[in-house]
Amino acid sequence: MLLAAPAFADEPVAATASQTELPEVLVTGVSGNEPSTEKTGAYTKRKSNSASKLDLSLRETPQSISVVTRARMDDFKQLNANDVLANTTGVTVEKVETDRTYYMARGFDITNFQYDGMGLPFTSGILIGDVDTAIYDRVDIVRGANGLMSATGNPSATVNFIRKRPAYQFRASAGLTLGSWSTRRLDADVTAALNAAGTVAGRVVVAKQAGDSYLDRYSPEKTVVYGVIEVNLGDATVLSVGHSHQKSDAKGGMWGALPLYYTDGSPTNYRTSTSTAADWSRWLTQDDRSFVELSHQLNNDWQIKTTLSRNKSTADSKLFYVYGTPERETGMGLYSYPSLYNGVNTQTLFDLSASGKFTLAGRQHDLSFGINWSKSKMDDISHYGVGIGSAVPDISNWTGNYPQPAFNASTEGSAYEDKRKTAFIASRFNLAEQFKFIAGANHTKAESTGYAYGVSSQKNASNTSPYLGLVYDLTAYASVYVSHTEIFNPQSEVDASGKTLDPVKGKGDELGTKLELFDRKLNLSAAVFKIQQNNAAEQAGYIGTKSFYRGIDAQSQGFELDASGELAKGWNLSAGYTQLSLKGSNDQDVKTYVPRKLLRLSTTYQLPFMPQAKVGGSLNWQSNTFRDEGSGNVIRQGSYATINLMARYDVNQNLSISANLNNVSDQKYLSSLYWSQGYYAAPRNGSISVNWKY
Repeated sequence: MLLAAPAFADEPVAATASQTELPEVLVTGVSGNEPSTEKTGAYTKRKSNSASKLDLSLRETPQSISVVTRARMDDFKQLNANDVLANTTGVTVEKVETDRTYYMARGFDITNFQYDGMGLPFTSGILIGDVDTAIYDRVDIVRGANGLMSATGNPSATVNFIRKRPAYQFRASAGLTLGSWSTRRLDADVTAALNAAGTVAGRVVVAKQAGDSYLDRYSPEKTVVYGVIEVNLGDATVLSVGHSHQKSDAKGGMWGALPLYYTDGSPTNYRTSTSTAADWSRWLTQDDRSFVELSHQLNNDWQIKTTLSRNKSTADSKLFYVYGTPERETGMGLYSYPSLYNGVNTQTLFDLSASGKFTLAGRQHDLSFGINWSKSKMDDISHYGVGIGSAVPDISNWTGNYPQPAFNASTEGSAYEDKRKTAFIASRFNLAEQFKFIAGANHTKAESTGYAYGVSSQKNASNTSPYLGLVYDLTAYASVYVSHTEIFNPQSEVDASGKTLDPVKGKGDELGTKLELFDRKLNLSAAVFKIQQNNAAEQAGYIGTKSFYRGIDAQSQGFELDASGELAKGWNLSAGYTQLSLKGSNDQDVKTYVPRKLLRLSTTYQLPFMPQAKVGGSLNWQSNTFRDEGSGNVIRQGSYATINLMARYDVNQNLSISANLNNVSDQKYLSSLYWSQGYYAAPRNGSISVNWKY
């Protein structure tokens, strides 16, 4: 943990009486967690086990992986999951509302967020609130079907948030950020050994953010607290106990968004700040995650790790939805739908796994296997307000003045429970000096009981998802690979005969090449992929008042280029380009709100003539998208690019000042066409930060 700095001297210098010899520092302890990206300043990481739980480098993993390090998050002030993923290769962030977001990769919804490799799909397929990044060391994004580690979900991607862990040498940092619209943020982070022997260490991270917004009446506020203790119970056993808490209070948040066309079919064009929220709207969310980990190193080759996690997410809101199609001349034609919503989602997850090496036929191979169990329980209720269907004035200059109604018109809600039991195994066989074959499988039994808003949530399915990959090393730093991965997702929708639809099946095939350059400080990859999703439920009609569904198929195929790391001393880069086609079972374009071309670019440079200064910029570009509403109404979003700039100056080894400017060209664009409604993304904005570290 202590790195010696290089010394340059022509002659030895005699010690003087004023010089004091520092006492020797002995750091003990064994950590069961991966090395941190903190303090490295790197834009990449050599290894990740997010795809298979095998200790492999990115080059050795036969699947596309992007790693967003702590340095990159700090440089570009990526303060939440939306900021991170909006700058990640192949990922789009569909901000349908101010406080709910969809994520997509390779044409399909991302529903799996994991934390240190454990997690369950979003209960409603969408993230409510946000995920602040203050407590995370890095974020791994594994693209494609990742059924080995995710069990259920879509063939899109898995996002794995890796938490910060304690250090055994005292470190502390604090930061104050002032931004546009009176935004204020305070961060603090302290870690140290907690006993003289250096066998116990702890860490506390806190963040507080508040302010207004470019949107009318919207004022988000959040508090983040994270604490973790790591105890070395012996030379080979580590116990970690941690808890994170995030509370978000969004005043004036939108439920739904703006209408996108008038009754004559022409597009609306509101002010960027326009909001449909009433002045009493509020969306309060809270997320608490507790975990206990026990890691034991059996010998130099094998490790056993068990984790128990308990999560609880709550939502308490008063919301105002606006529906209808306005008239161009008057702006009238919109109607109200007020509602009060409360929800509680509790999750319990248990994981036991082992990984290590074994010898077969005179060669050493890698093996990982384990079991996990989870239970998720959702209870929520909607209290609908009196006055649903009342006319709303023209929202062009609306102040949100709508009397808060009584929320007793009617109620509806959900009460359901999901359970999963999983066993997985993966092995990398060293077939020859240059050939590595990875084979694995995940067997999952998933079952659900209960109902959601009058519709049964009953489902019961089992599936075995294979994972196959072959890697051929062209050199010690370059390889080519091919892989086949699968994933499934149970469904509760029924067909016209009343039979529950079979699970959605997803599979991905990928062929690519990866390189490690400049002493493995730069990772490059290129891949072509083909993703197939079969039998996804689509509403097909009604029998009486009940909907019935049919299964439809969709396929995406395309290619990706990705680069991350250090191009030269002081020059870091993260870049990616994705191009795809997305077709339905009739070979017609589907999900036209998904951009077919994406470019992500972020770079920073430490000035050689002023090493205390770092400058950088990022560029995000996507091709045009559209949404066909029928009857000749087509909503279009042209291609656009946003540019962000950053600069940092280190006053001394403890103090630094940084500035960030986002959307430099002040582009006006819709944040998503995922729904038939949408709102505008943030205009030009910036922030200045003062950071102190010890």
